[in-house]
Amino acid sequence: MTFDHAHALALYDEEMRRGALPEGPDGLIERSGAVVRHTGPVPGWNGVIWSDLDETTADAVIAEQVAHYAAREGGAGVEWEWKLYDYDRPADLADRLLAAGFEADEPETLMLAPVGALPLDAEPPAGVRLEAVTDEAGVELMMEALGAAFGRDNPQVRHLMLTQLREQPEVLAAVVAMAGDRPVSAARLELLPGASFGGLWGGGTVAEWRGKGIYRALVAHRARIAAERGVPYLQVDASPMSRPILERLGFTPAARIVAYNWHPAGGADAR
Repeated sequence: MTFDHAHALALYDEEMRRGALPEGPDGLIERSGAVVRHTGPVPGWNGVIWSDLDETTADAVIAEQVAHYAAREGGAGVEWEWKLYDYDRPADLADRLLAAGFEADEPETLMLAPVGALPLDAEPPAGVRLEAVTDEAGVELMMEALGAAFGRDNPQVRHLMLTQLREQPEVLAAVVAMAGDRPVSAARLELLPGASFGGLWGGGTVAEWRGKGIYRALVAHRARIAAERGVPYLQVDASPMSRPILERLGFTPAARIVAYNWHPAGGADAR
């Protein structure tokens, strides 16, 4: 099928950024002037998702967001990020964020694909089985796999998944890859109400199991679920490691993304 890249990116920008929904039932979307921001629980994700700025407004709006998140938690402030896409304006917004005291993460690539163009038949390698995550025990297996894959725990994701399973089970489809009794990879699919895009998140595999087709199988597993639910597109914020795999599967690079992180006083080690 023909993929209208420009149409898909414009739809993504309108639905998933400007028209964003809360990340979980205890999250909050705020539309404040020229920005759309997400304020989460503790632990939870906080950040600017979309902005419409120019050279005359950018610095003041940046300062406003810093003040907003600094007032959280009784004035102690919270960690948050400005999620910057390479087509955002003004053109020097990245430099302005750095000048204001933000720290840049490693770049990622927004990847988009029509579900109908993806291979849905990839299976895990011999000795590995995929298990749906439906309860707290499954979440802990998933977090064990992702902790081993990425070298760190992620309480934000644990809290989000447990909350979604309890209060919004229809938006989450999570899966863990098991080699015997050991979780070796995990990933999740988020299907927000009314959205044209299913979000692929996680996708971490422990080092000794990489290169065996597990990641491809996890993508296919989640794409099948999206197809069953009638979701037309999938999106991924891809790391440099996963981008070439996704391109081979049929995803198209749509934008470069950099998260600019803000740490409250004394919080720089929290990353």
